[in-house]
Amino acid sequence: MSPKKHTFNYLGLLSLLALIAVLGIVTENTGLYGFFGFAYYLRYFWVIPDEFFRFHVQKAATVAFMTEMVSLVPFMFVCAGIYGSIKAVPTAFGLSFAAAIFAFTVVLMILEAKERKGAEND
Repeated sequence: MSPKKHTFNYLGLLSLLALIAVLGIVTENTGLYGFFGFAYYLRYFWVIPDEFFRFHVQKAATVAFMTEMVSLVPFMFVCAGIYGSIKAVPTAFGLSFAAAIFAFTVVLMILEAKERKGAEND
């Protein structure tokens, strides 16, 4: 008897970050509306996380990590020039985090599209 496969996809939990946007509505802080973008990850609750999917997530996470590390320093210099030294640090960290999330999402979408295209050719 084989062990039960774990089918819960933890990537779908990123969609919970979209709830922060609701706080933006309540507090009238328009800066929080960007968190609505995390609602995209709701779709992953219905994706079964097989080995290929995990490999795609790993590749996308690697690109996202490198994007964040490489973009932090240029964002720091640009934000220091625009906002001054006090506001530069949190703004640069926020921008590099946003760049990493964007890179992760785009790379994962591209890898999924390639897999879907390859599956159609089979």
